Order: sequence, then C-alpha cells, then structure tokens
Amino acid sequence: MNSLMGQVATGQVTDENEQNYFVQLEDGNTYRLDKAEIKKPLKLKSVFKGFAYENNSHNKQITRTAPNVRIGRYGWSKVVSSRRDLGVFVDIGLSNKDIVVSLDNLPTEKKLWPKTGDKLLVRLDVDDKDRMWAIPADSNVFQKISLSAKPEMKNKNITATSYRLKMSETLIITDHNNLGFIHPSERDVEPRLGQSLRGRVISVGTDGVLNVSLKPRSYEAIGDDASMLIALLEHDPNHHLKLNDHSSPEDIKNVVGLSKSQFKRALGHILKTGSIIQDETGISLKEQ
Repeated sequence: MNSLMGQVATGQVTDENEQNYFVQLEDGNTYRLDKAEIKKPLKLKSVFKGFAYENNSHNKQITRTAPNVRIGRYGWSKVVSSRRDLGVFVDIGLSNKDIVVSLDNLPTEKKLWPKTGDKLLVRLDVDDKDRMWAIPADSNVFQKISLSAKPEMKNKNITATSYRLKMSETLIITDHNNLGFIHPSERDVEPRLGQSLRGRVISVGTDGVLNVSLKPRSYEAIGDDASMLIALLEHDPNHHLKLNDHSSPEDIKNVVGLSKSQFKRALGHILKTGSIIQDETGISLKEQ
C-alpha cells in the first residue's frame, strides 16, 4: 500500500513507552504519538486517527491536530526561515516540523524570495521518497477564492499580499480576497513574493480587479517633505534655514535634497499651518 505520509489516517496502538504511543497505520508503518496530546490513556489495540508526518528529527509521527494545509487543501503559511540551496521553510501548524517550498517554485532572483514573516498560500505534496513539500498556489487557485471588487474601492487604502511576480506587473490579493496588480511605474522597489503590502486603489477594472499603487498620494508626498523641513528646522541651533522660495534650485538641492518645485510645495504646506515664518534670509520656526 502507498505511504500515508501527509494524510489523515487511522491506525492501531501497538506499543508505548514513557513519552509516546506507537501507532501502526494501514500502510504498515509505525508512527509515534506524543502522550502529551492524549488526555485519556490509550490501550494496546486502541484505534487512533490523526495526521501522519515526519518530524524534524526524521521520525515518523502522528498527531490528532491536523494542519489546515494538506494534500489537496490550501492554507496560508508564514515563512520561518530559508536556505539558499533549498528554498524557504513555512509553518503549517506542526509543532516540530516546518515544510520546504522548493527553490524551483521561487523567483530566480533570491532577493525576491519571501523573508521571515511573509506568507504564502500553499498545499502539501509528498514525493516518492516520502518527503513533504509545500507547493504555492497558482493564479487559477487565487481566481477561485477571490471576490470581485466594487467600483467604490477606487482611491481606498488596501493591505495585500503579493502572490506572483511578473515582468509586467506584481499580482496581489487583498486581505478581503480582491485580486489586483501593481504596475512597475507604481512602485519604487519590486515587492518580494509573499510580502505584505500597503497601497491605494487607482482604479477598478470591469472584471473587478484592482489597479494598485504603492506610491503615496501627492498630498501625502508633500506632507513627507514638509515633515522633513520641520525636522531640519527643529535640529538647527537657530531653528533657521537659509532657504526661501526665491532660492536657487542648486542651493535647495544641496541643503535639503529636494527639487525647487518639491521645496515650494512643502513650504506652502507648512506656511498654511502657521508654524514657520519666511523672509529674505530664509525660513524659521515660530517661537511658541
């Protein structure tokens, strides 16, 4: 009979020691059952049903708590570590076994591999050597679990996870199961596979797919520049910068690293708050 590794199976208790019961399954293999899992002691020949796997010590083990991720069943799993020559390891809910996502199923560029804390939607697979692997879901799976986004989503903020990296776009699924994509022009850095992302919806397609940007809105970008100017003023001993809206682009770039147009927008934003004054010598924080 084929191995029952990675499956929920029923067997019979054949032996025990201080720490474990030993359960023989229908595949003829004997699996350890940690006694800490069992509230009421089992007897020899007792029937037990659980999830069969090989633990990190390469011992066959069975547990009554089956993980959500199984053969033919997908579930979200967090990345816990990686090995450049093998792939990344994910936690599917087994206390003493992390499962490998093979490098064959990861981006060619290792900088785009998931990092610890990122998450992947995976299913289990067992090869002919009884090794368990985590297989990432493909686009068809995400299509099946997704919900069509409504037009009212436009300009909304979203949190999403990247599930496929392409030259032309990054494919994502939001926390509410809406599919979306990020064009390279709408990001500063290409996201990793499995990375959690915060973005905003540029538009909603007729197919209910979100067009998402990772770049800030214009007023948010101005806000960041304005905050930087305030920080520079606060750290200057005289709370003063020798810049104003008549300064040369070169002087502005050298002092604060902004273009003149960025500087003027940020300056205008701060002036509206009434927190600084501007004159021919530059800008200064107002005395409180």
